[in-house]
Amino acid sequence: MKHLTDVLLEFLNYPLSIGDLILEKFKSINGAINRKGNEPKEEFVYIKGNREDRVLLVAHVDTVWDFTNIGIEELYPLIIEKDGVISSANENFGIGADDRAGCAMLWLLKDLGHSLLLVDGEEKREIKGKTLSCIGSNWIMNDPKNADIRDDIQNHQFMIQFDRQQGNQFKCYTVATEEFRNYVIEKTGYYEPDRERSTDIKILARDICGVNLSVGYYNEHTPQEIIVIKEWLNTLKIVQNWLEEPFLPKYELNLKV
Repeated sequence: MKHLTDVLLEFLNYPLSIGDLILEKFKSINGAINRKGNEPKEEFVYIKGNREDRVLLVAHVDTVWDFTNIGIEELYPLIIEKDGVISSANENFGIGADDRAGCAMLWLLKDLGHSLLLVDGEEKREIKGKTLSCIGSNWIMNDPKNADIRDDIQNHQFMIQFDRQQGNQFKCYTVATEEFRNYVIEKTGYYEPDRERSTDIKILARDICGVNLSVGYYNEHTPQEIIVIKEWLNTLKIVQNWLEEPFLPKYELNLKV
């Protein structure tokens, strides 16, 4: 248990303003593919799983506290851990649990034979006078240079992103069938509060269904951001048991229906 928490703390202690260090860590995995475009935040690391019934696991490496576009090169969080809750000691910045908590999940699940995708630029930001989000994901799906990755990530049973607040929720947005939603409920016991807003899977899921799961953080995008460790651990345990099942079904998606 302590080892798992130590991994979470390791990821939370990366600079809030730099996702590159997390990408570097995942690049060390055998077979990792790293690509970077010409524009800010056009970057990803993809590690293809070796299971025949593999699932795509997704997280984003940037935080809302990412100020690299205005010249702050390093901005380290000040982490406090007390009574099973991790919070910030800095009155101006949160802890970056959105989505460093998700990145830590992927690291701990990396040996199960499933695929990993770490993307940059999920959070909204102003670049060249435009408000952009899901930059890395849009780059994968829209740039012809990434056609091989765009197509390969559809060759999975389904997608799971770890980028949802609280401890017992999921969101499929518009990228799921009702059958898949019922399957997620069966496997997790979580509930879907609504189908609004967006994250990377809404961009990435073209042919297969996707779900975004709670990873225990609250008050994201504020200095009062916290993560409840037992809720993060609960999602980790649920998904580990789920992904270790001997055969995982495929859930196809047809957005035209």
